[in-house]
Amino acid sequence: MKSRIPPAATDLSRRRFVQGVALGGAVAGLGLLRPGRVWALTSPGQPTVLAGTDFHLEVAETPVNYTGAARLATTVNGSVPGPLLRWKEGTTVALRVTNRLRVPTSIHWHGIVLPFQMDGVPGISFDGIAPGETFVYRFAVRQSGTYWYHSHSGFQEQTGLFGPLVIEPAGPERYPTDRDYVVMLNDWTDEDPERIYVRLKKQSDYYNFHQPTAPDFLRDARRMGLGEALARRRMWNRMRMNPTDLSDVGGHTYTYLMNGQAPAGNWTGLFKPGEKIRLRFINGSASTIFDVRIPGLKMTVISADGQDVAPVPVDEFRISVAETYDVVVEPQDERAYTLFAQAIDRTGYARGTLAPREGMEADVPAVDPRVWLSMKDMMGAMPMGAAGHGDHQQGAMHEMLGEAAGGMPGMDMSGTRGPGAMTADGTFRVRHARTEYGPGVDMRVDMPRTSLDDPGVGLRDNGRRVLTYADLRSLDGPIDPREPEREIELHLTGNMERFMWSFDGQKFSEAKPVHFNFGERLRIVLVNDTMMNHPIHLHGMFSELEDPQGRFIARKHTVNVQPAQRISYRVTADNPGRWAYHCHLMYHMEAGMFREVVVS
Repeated sequence: MKSRIPPAATDLSRRRFVQGVALGGAVAGLGLLRPGRVWALTSPGQPTVLAGTDFHLEVAETPVNYTGAARLATTVNGSVPGPLLRWKEGTTVALRVTNRLRVPTSIHWHGIVLPFQMDGVPGISFDGIAPGETFVYRFAVRQSGTYWYHSHSGFQEQTGLFGPLVIEPAGPERYPTDRDYVVMLNDWTDEDPERIYVRLKKQSDYYNFHQPTAPDFLRDARRMGLGEALARRRMWNRMRMNPTDLSDVGGHTYTYLMNGQAPAGNWTGLFKPGEKIRLRFINGSASTIFDVRIPGLKMTVISADGQDVAPVPVDEFRISVAETYDVVVEPQDERAYTLFAQAIDRTGYARGTLAPREGMEADVPAVDPRVWLSMKDMMGAMPMGAAGHGDHQQGAMHEMLGEAAGGMPGMDMSGTRGPGAMTADGTFRVRHARTEYGPGVDMRVDMPRTSLDDPGVGLRDNGRRVLTYADLRSLDGPIDPREPEREIELHLTGNMERFMWSFDGQKFSEAKPVHFNFGERLRIVLVNDTMMNHPIHLHGMFSELEDPQGRFIARKHTVNVQPAQRISYRVTADNPGRWAYHCHLMYHMEAGMFREVVVS
């Protein structure tokens, strides 16, 4: 029997977590920051800014209070988030990081192209920073845009060791604005992350309080008929999976932060009507994907993962863990606007305000209804005839699950994966490696969907203009004009019930490094065989996203792969060394969805 506290008993504590306390955190609540330069001098409450080429950073424990209970956070220079670092393209920076913790630490410069010894991943690129020691990161800055930094040691990222990073271009800004704000999103928990991880390993849906219920079944029966409603339940029960499993941890445990402020704290950025404002959104969460909108304001997306893109007007965008998006807004009225970032599972939100004066607020919208995962999220591009009712669905599901290895379509008994093939209707039929057939994999998708114009579960047909990857067009073109000379296909795999995560059914401890030949042009193909989103981050090199026809779209450092989706991107292996390659959902990475890439 499950031992979770029922939702009714957690309502009060959940509201406290969702809203937080008005002045929680290491910055506003405890006043521990020394006075320093702020980026937007007319707006109080902005992060401490450190600019130049020489930086001194100190990692330590600092008391915080986001929920009414005091806790210790892992901080950089005493704040959550850490100070905003401002570099300039074409300079060389030196960052002296001193560890005041009782355990080793590290800082990884997310999305920054640098020598691998400076990348900050213990066990891959260096040994880590021992207690009491100082490590000096020194490297040339060869790019510009919005990035961030975080720990790569244990669960320190979950406990506060993260911060924003902005690099000014060597020349003029392509999109000049009147004001410039970082909007950093995070998920905070008062729980020990080690304890969260242990609970997820014992019971993967421990933090999911929104299981399918009897009223849900009655609603489905009225809407689609009794037979189809029963078939739907049989399908989910057979898979031992949950259609509401959108996040590993939700708002019953998390308080969602915007620039280190809980919703009740209401981070505020000031403006004058008619100004152009650049908002640099960074998702520095451990586990939460956010859907962002500003009711009453159209946003124009101008940058993705630090790389300028052709302007895209939108009402809303999804920002996966570790991604960054820059948008421009132009408020014309002397009124407040709510920055609203709701969690993908709709259990909570982060919020802030744009306003002409301090103390102004706008209405905070209700979170959207929770939407179940659909057939496309489970099965991808279903074979013709499989999208109907009852037996067709069951037959397609049996094919997808492959419960008996013999006769499984696409199965490769040789232990290596042969190339996939595009079918007549433009979908891909993939092949599975032998290592995917084991206790660590409970689902395989033979015909993943390839559409990049799908905004994802919870955002489809919501009446708003939602950004998709298909909208992105990097203005600076591909890094390398060459066509790929080699293709590497990796499947994102897992056993959701056992909370096991992997590439090709092999967790990090079981897998050999992936080898890139120095200088070669590669195509990386990722196939998501699971029903969860996976933001995949390759260190040290940019990933150049392609459309299904293999044409360049956009340059990114983190690529979110939706459930049952196939995505490909090009990589030029021009940065020798040992590199981390992993899902940026922290608990998935810890559970095994991690590989080492060696470029030599």
